[in-house]
Amino acid sequence: MKYMLLIHAGAVNAEGGAEGCTVQDWMEYDKSVQDAGIFVSGESLADLVTATTVRVAADGERTVVDGPFAETREVLGGFYVIDVPDLDVALDWAARCPGARGGGSVVVRPVADFGA
Repeated sequence: MKYMLLIHAGAVNAEGGAEGCTVQDWMEYDKSVQDAGIFVSGESLADLVTATTVRVAADGERTVVDGPFAETREVLGGFYVIDVPDLDVALDWAARCPGARGGGSVVVRPVADFGA
């Protein structure tokens, strides 16, 4: 079953990376996901300042604003989609993710299979 691991940084350091994680941590995690044969897809997102937010009101009026300005302290930094047997295995991989450290979190969600 496919699961998406949404990586939320609790804080960002001066270089824009997640607090408590090094580039080496991410390289090692990425290699372990690849070597386990469970990697489906994944991306790291560009710097937060490149974000644009779109909202559409009930009347259809569109508002576009620079920045995410979400009502949260966490910042979505990237994602992995993995293919594993069940939720317990997905949770184990999420716990290994460097993004789960330093005040960050990894949200685990099943990928919908509309063909099933």
